[in-house]
Amino acid sequence: ECLGRVMARAGVDPEVVLEATYGWYWAVDALQATGANVHLAHPLGVKAFEYRRVKNDVRDATDLADLLRMGRLPEAWISPPATRELRELVRHRAKLVGLRSHCKAEVHAVLAKCGVQVSLTDLFGVAGNQLLDRLALPAPYAARIASLRRVIDDLDFEIDLFAGLVRGRLVRDPGYLAVQQIPGIGPVLAAVFVAEIGDVTRFDTAAQLACWAGLTPKHHESDTHVHRGRITKQGSRLVRWAAVESVQILPAHTRAGAMRERVAARRGHNIGVVAAARLQVEFVFYALRDHHVRALHPARAA
Repeated sequence: ECLGRVMARAGVDPEVVLEATYGWYWAVDALQATGANVHLAHPLGVKAFEYRRVKNDVRDATDLADLLRMGRLPEAWISPPATRELRELVRHRAKLVGLRSHCKAEVHAVLAKCGVQVSLTDLFGVAGNQLLDRLALPAPYAARIASLRRVIDDLDFEIDLFAGLVRGRLVRDPGYLAVQQIPGIGPVLAAVFVAEIGDVTRFDTAAQLACWAGLTPKHHESDTHVHRGRITKQGSRLVRWAAVESVQILPAHTRAGAMRERVAARRGHNIGVVAAARLQVEFVFYALRDHHVRALHPARAA
Protein backbone atom coordinates (compact mmCIF):
# COMPACT_ATOMS: atom_id res chain seq x y z
CA GLU A 1 0.00 0.00 0.00
CA CYS A 2 2.83 2.38 0.85
CA LEU A 3 4.51 1.69 -2.49
CA GLY A 4 1.20 2.31 -4.27
CA ARG A 5 0.80 5.72 -2.61
CA VAL A 6 4.34 6.71 -3.54
CA MET A 7 3.85 5.66 -7.16
CA ALA A 8 0.52 7.50 -7.31
CA ARG A 9 2.38 10.75 -6.67
CA ALA A 10 4.72 10.00 -9.60
CA GLY A 11 1.96 10.47 -12.18
CA VAL A 12 0.88 8.28 -15.09
CA ASP A 13 3.33 5.68 -16.46
CA PRO A 14 6.35 6.88 -14.46
CA GLU A 15 9.89 5.83 -15.36
CA VAL A 16 11.51 3.92 -12.50
CA VAL A 17 15.12 2.76 -12.15
CA LEU A 18 15.85 -0.17 -9.89
CA GLU A 19 19.24 -1.59 -9.00
CA ALA A 20 19.63 -5.34 -9.50
CA THR A 21 19.95 -5.93 -5.78
CA TYR A 22 19.24 -9.00 -3.65
CA GLY A 23 15.68 -10.21 -4.28
CA TRP A 24 14.70 -7.67 -6.94
CA TYR A 25 12.01 -9.93 -8.49
CA TRP A 26 9.17 -8.89 -6.20
CA ALA A 27 10.05 -5.19 -6.46
CA VAL A 28 9.92 -5.23 -10.26
CA ASP A 29 6.61 -7.07 -10.28
CA ALA A 30 5.10 -4.68 -7.71
CA LEU A 31 6.26 -1.59 -9.61
CA GLN A 32 5.04 -2.90 -12.95
CA ALA A 33 1.66 -3.68 -11.36
CA THR A 34 1.30 0.04 -10.55
CA GLY A 35 1.85 0.93 -14.23
CA ALA A 36 5.48 1.97 -13.91
CA ASN A 37 7.97 1.51 -16.75
CA VAL A 38 10.75 -0.24 -14.83
CA HIS A 39 14.41 -0.14 -15.83
CA LEU A 40 16.84 -2.56 -14.16
CA ALA A 41 20.31 -1.02 -13.79
CA HIS A 42 23.08 -3.42 -14.79
CA PRO A 43 25.41 -4.03 -11.80
CA LEU A 44 28.58 -3.77 -13.90
CA GLY A 45 27.45 -0.54 -15.51
CA VAL A 46 26.97 1.32 -12.23
CA LYS A 47 30.10 0.00 -10.56
CA ALA A 48 31.64 3.47 -10.76
CA PHE A 49 29.42 4.47 -7.84
CA GLU A 50 31.81 2.58 -5.56
CA TYR A 51 34.63 5.05 -6.23
CA ARG A 52 32.81 8.20 -5.13
CA ARG A 53 34.07 9.93 -2.02
CA VAL A 54 30.52 10.07 -0.67
CA LYS A 55 28.29 7.07 -1.35
CA ASN A 56 24.78 6.80 0.02
CA ASP A 57 21.32 5.87 -1.21
CA VAL A 58 20.39 9.45 -2.05
CA ARG A 59 23.45 9.97 -4.26
CA ASP A 60 22.97 6.57 -5.90
CA ALA A 61 19.31 7.31 -6.69
CA THR A 62 20.19 10.73 -8.09
CA ASP A 63 22.90 9.33 -10.34
CA LEU A 64 20.62 6.54 -11.60
CA ALA A 65 17.90 9.07 -12.41
CA ASP A 66 20.40 11.28 -14.24
CA LEU A 67 21.69 8.33 -16.30
CA LEU A 68 18.14 7.40 -17.26
CA ARG A 69 17.28 10.99 -18.18
CA MET A 70 20.36 11.24 -20.42
CA GLY A 71 19.70 7.86 -22.03
CA ARG A 72 22.97 6.44 -20.72
CA LEU A 73 21.65 3.96 -18.17
CA PRO A 74 23.25 0.51 -18.58
CA GLU A 75 20.24 -1.80 -18.37
CA ALA A 76 19.88 -5.48 -17.57
CA TRP A 77 17.12 -7.59 -19.08
CA ILE A 78 14.07 -8.07 -16.88
CA SER A 79 13.13 -11.68 -17.44
CA PRO A 80 9.40 -12.53 -17.34
CA PRO A 81 8.03 -14.56 -14.39
CA ALA A 82 7.92 -17.83 -16.37
CA THR A 83 11.64 -17.57 -17.20
CA ARG A 84 12.49 -16.74 -13.60
CA GLU A 85 10.60 -19.81 -12.39
CA LEU A 86 12.42 -22.03 -14.87
CA ARG A 87 15.74 -20.54 -13.78
CA GLU A 88 14.95 -21.32 -10.16
CA LEU A 89 14.52 -25.00 -11.00
CA VAL A 90 17.60 -25.21 -13.23
CA ARG A 91 19.84 -23.27 -10.85
CA HIS A 92 18.70 -25.25 -7.83
CA ARG A 93 19.49 -28.51 -9.60
CA ALA A 94 22.95 -27.16 -10.45
CA LYS A 95 23.48 -26.21 -6.78
CA LEU A 96 22.46 -29.69 -5.69
CA VAL A 97 24.93 -31.26 -8.14
CA GLY A 98 27.65 -29.02 -6.72
CA LEU A 99 26.79 -30.13 -3.18
CA ARG A 100 26.89 -33.77 -4.25
CA SER A 101 30.31 -33.29 -5.85
CA HIS A 102 31.53 -31.66 -2.63
CA CYS A 103 30.29 -34.62 -0.56
CA LYS A 104 32.01 -37.08 -2.89
CA ALA A 105 35.26 -35.14 -2.59
CA GLU A 106 34.90 -35.30 1.19
CA VAL A 107 34.65 -39.11 1.04
CA HIS A 108 37.87 -39.25 -0.99
CA ALA A 109 39.51 -36.94 1.55
CA VAL A 110 38.54 -39.17 4.48
CA LEU A 111 39.88 -42.25 2.69
CA ALA A 112 43.14 -40.44 1.99
CA LYS A 113 43.50 -39.68 5.72
CA CYS A 114 43.17 -43.39 6.42
CA GLY A 115 45.71 -44.32 3.76
CA VAL A 116 43.15 -46.04 1.52
CA GLN A 117 44.09 -45.85 -2.15
CA VAL A 118 41.18 -45.89 -4.61
CA SER A 119 41.96 -47.29 -8.06
CA LEU A 120 38.34 -47.21 -9.28
CA THR A 121 37.33 -44.50 -11.72
CA ASP A 122 33.94 -44.18 -10.01
CA LEU A 123 33.99 -44.73 -6.28
CA PHE A 124 30.21 -44.32 -6.11
CA GLY A 125 29.25 -46.90 -8.71
CA VAL A 126 28.34 -50.51 -7.94
CA ALA A 127 31.93 -51.69 -7.41
CA GLY A 128 32.81 -48.54 -5.48
CA ASN A 129 29.90 -48.91 -3.08
CA GLN A 130 30.85 -52.53 -2.48
CA LEU A 131 34.38 -51.40 -1.65
CA LEU A 132 33.07 -48.80 0.81
CA ASP A 133 30.86 -51.43 2.45
CA ARG A 134 33.85 -53.73 3.03
CA LEU A 135 36.19 -51.12 4.48
CA ALA A 136 37.07 -51.44 8.16
CA LEU A 137 37.95 -47.94 9.34
CA PRO A 138 38.22 -46.39 12.80
CA ALA A 139 34.77 -45.45 14.12
CA PRO A 140 34.94 -41.62 13.58
CA TYR A 141 36.07 -41.99 9.97
CA ALA A 142 33.56 -44.73 9.23
CA ALA A 143 30.76 -42.64 10.75
CA ARG A 144 31.71 -39.65 8.64
CA ILE A 145 31.76 -41.66 5.41
CA ALA A 146 28.41 -43.28 6.28
CA SER A 147 26.93 -39.84 6.91
CA LEU A 148 28.27 -38.49 3.61
CA ARG A 149 26.89 -41.50 1.71
CA ARG A 150 23.44 -40.90 3.19
CA VAL A 151 23.59 -37.25 2.16
CA ILE A 152 24.67 -38.25 -1.35
CA ASP A 153 21.70 -40.60 -1.63
CA ASP A 154 19.34 -37.81 -0.56
CA LEU A 155 20.94 -35.43 -3.05
CA ASP A 156 20.55 -38.02 -5.83
CA PHE A 157 16.82 -38.11 -5.11
CA GLU A 158 16.49 -34.31 -5.11
CA ILE A 159 18.53 -33.94 -8.30
CA ASP A 160 16.32 -36.45 -10.12
CA LEU A 161 13.22 -34.70 -8.76
CA PHE A 162 14.23 -31.28 -10.06
CA ALA A 163 15.41 -32.73 -13.36
CA GLY A 164 11.90 -34.10 -13.78
CA LEU A 165 10.33 -30.74 -12.94
CA VAL A 166 12.50 -29.05 -15.57
CA ARG A 167 11.64 -31.65 -18.21
CA GLY A 168 7.96 -31.22 -17.46
CA ARG A 169 8.18 -27.51 -18.23
CA LEU A 170 10.28 -27.87 -21.38
CA VAL A 171 9.06 -31.12 -22.93
CA ARG A 172 7.15 -29.28 -25.68
CA ASP A 173 9.47 -26.29 -26.04
CA PRO A 174 10.74 -26.21 -29.65
CA GLY A 175 13.93 -24.38 -28.71
CA TYR A 176 14.73 -26.96 -26.05
CA LEU A 177 14.28 -29.77 -28.55
CA ALA A 178 16.30 -27.99 -31.23
CA VAL A 179 19.26 -27.30 -28.92
CA GLN A 180 19.55 -31.02 -28.18
CA GLN A 181 20.25 -31.64 -31.88
CA ILE A 182 23.63 -29.92 -31.41
CA PRO A 183 26.39 -32.51 -30.80
CA GLY A 184 27.46 -32.55 -27.15
CA ILE A 185 24.24 -31.07 -25.74
CA GLY A 186 21.76 -33.29 -23.94
CA PRO A 187 18.65 -32.57 -21.85
CA VAL A 188 20.52 -31.12 -18.85
CA LEU A 189 22.71 -28.69 -20.77
CA ALA A 190 19.83 -27.77 -23.08
CA ALA A 191 17.74 -26.79 -20.06
CA VAL A 192 20.58 -24.55 -18.83
CA PHE A 193 20.77 -22.74 -22.18
CA VAL A 194 17.01 -22.25 -22.46
CA ALA A 195 16.56 -21.04 -18.89
CA GLU A 196 19.57 -18.74 -18.67
CA ILE A 197 19.30 -17.17 -22.14
CA GLY A 198 15.54 -16.71 -22.03
CA ASP A 199 14.23 -14.66 -24.96
CA VAL A 200 16.98 -15.12 -27.54
CA THR A 201 15.47 -12.46 -29.83
CA ARG A 202 16.89 -9.78 -27.55
CA PHE A 203 20.22 -10.55 -29.25
CA ASP A 204 20.53 -9.43 -32.87
CA THR A 205 23.38 -11.79 -33.72
CA ALA A 206 25.04 -14.95 -32.47
CA ALA A 207 28.16 -12.91 -31.71
CA GLN A 208 26.16 -10.74 -29.31
CA LEU A 209 25.01 -13.82 -27.41
CA ALA A 210 28.62 -15.06 -27.16
CA CYS A 211 29.65 -11.65 -25.86
CA TRP A 212 26.82 -11.64 -23.28
CA ALA A 213 27.93 -15.10 -22.13
CA GLY A 214 31.44 -13.76 -21.43
CA LEU A 215 33.15 -15.90 -24.07
CA THR A 216 34.70 -13.04 -26.04
CA PRO A 217 38.05 -11.40 -25.22
CA LYS A 218 38.44 -8.07 -23.46
CA HIS A 219 39.18 -5.21 -25.84
CA HIS A 220 41.31 -2.23 -24.79
CA GLU A 221 42.04 0.39 -27.45
CA SER A 222 43.77 3.75 -27.25
CA ASP A 223 44.79 5.67 -30.37
CA THR A 224 46.53 3.07 -32.55
CA HIS A 225 47.21 0.64 -29.70
CA VAL A 226 44.82 -2.30 -29.45
CA HIS A 227 45.05 -5.03 -26.84
CA ARG A 228 42.75 -8.03 -26.72
CA GLY A 229 43.08 -10.04 -23.53
CA ARG A 230 41.40 -12.99 -21.88
CA ILE A 231 37.69 -13.65 -22.16
CA THR A 232 35.55 -11.33 -20.05
CA LYS A 233 33.76 -14.08 -18.06
CA GLN A 234 30.80 -11.74 -17.66
CA GLY A 235 27.23 -12.91 -17.93
CA SER A 236 25.84 -16.25 -16.85
CA ARG A 237 28.38 -18.64 -15.30
CA LEU A 238 26.02 -21.52 -15.99
CA VAL A 239 25.93 -20.75 -19.72
CA ARG A 240 29.74 -20.67 -19.88
CA TRP A 241 29.95 -23.90 -17.91
CA ALA A 242 27.39 -25.60 -20.15
CA ALA A 243 29.15 -24.43 -23.32
CA VAL A 244 32.58 -25.60 -22.12
CA GLU A 245 31.18 -28.88 -20.79
CA SER A 246 29.47 -29.63 -24.10
CA VAL A 247 32.69 -29.48 -26.16
CA GLN A 248 35.17 -31.22 -23.85
CA ILE A 249 34.90 -34.68 -25.41
CA LEU A 250 33.32 -33.92 -28.77
CA PRO A 251 34.85 -36.02 -31.57
CA ALA A 252 37.11 -34.16 -33.98
CA HIS A 253 34.81 -34.74 -36.95
CA THR A 254 32.16 -32.40 -35.51
CA ARG A 255 32.28 -28.64 -36.23
CA ALA A 256 33.01 -27.63 -32.64
CA GLY A 257 35.38 -30.57 -32.12
CA ALA A 258 37.38 -29.62 -35.20
CA MET A 259 37.56 -26.02 -33.96
CA ARG A 260 38.82 -27.20 -30.57
CA GLU A 261 41.56 -29.35 -32.09
CA ARG A 262 42.63 -26.73 -34.65
CA VAL A 263 42.99 -23.93 -32.10
CA ALA A 264 44.51 -26.24 -29.47
CA ALA A 265 47.27 -27.23 -31.90
CA ARG A 266 48.34 -23.58 -32.14
CA ARG A 267 47.49 -22.09 -28.73
CA GLY A 268 46.92 -24.88 -26.23
CA HIS A 269 44.08 -27.07 -25.06
CA ASN A 270 42.28 -24.56 -22.83
CA ILE A 271 42.10 -21.86 -25.47
CA GLY A 272 40.92 -24.45 -27.97
CA VAL A 273 38.09 -25.49 -25.64
CA VAL A 274 37.01 -21.87 -25.14
CA ALA A 275 37.02 -21.25 -28.90
CA ALA A 276 34.86 -24.34 -29.42
CA ALA A 277 32.53 -23.25 -26.60
CA ARG A 278 32.05 -19.88 -28.28
CA LEU A 279 31.14 -21.63 -31.55
CA GLN A 280 28.77 -23.89 -29.60
CA VAL A 281 26.98 -20.85 -28.16
CA GLU A 282 26.53 -19.51 -31.67
CA PHE A 283 24.88 -22.78 -32.66
CA VAL A 284 22.63 -22.47 -29.60
CA PHE A 285 21.59 -19.00 -30.77
CA TYR A 286 20.34 -20.32 -34.12
CA ALA A 287 18.69 -23.34 -32.49
CA LEU A 288 16.71 -21.11 -30.13
CA ARG A 289 15.89 -18.51 -32.77
CA ASP A 290 15.18 -20.69 -35.82
CA HIS A 291 14.68 -24.11 -34.16
CA HIS A 292 17.20 -25.38 -36.68
CA VAL A 293 20.98 -24.97 -37.10
CA ARG A 294 21.71 -24.86 -40.81
CA ALA A 295 25.49 -24.84 -40.23
CA LEU A 296 25.22 -28.36 -38.83
CA HIS A 297 23.22 -29.58 -41.81
CA PRO A 298 24.73 -27.91 -44.90
CA ALA A 299 22.75 -28.24 -48.12
CA ARG A 300 24.10 -30.81 -50.53
CA ALA A 301 25.27 -29.63 -53.93
CA ALA A 302 22.87 -30.49 -56.71
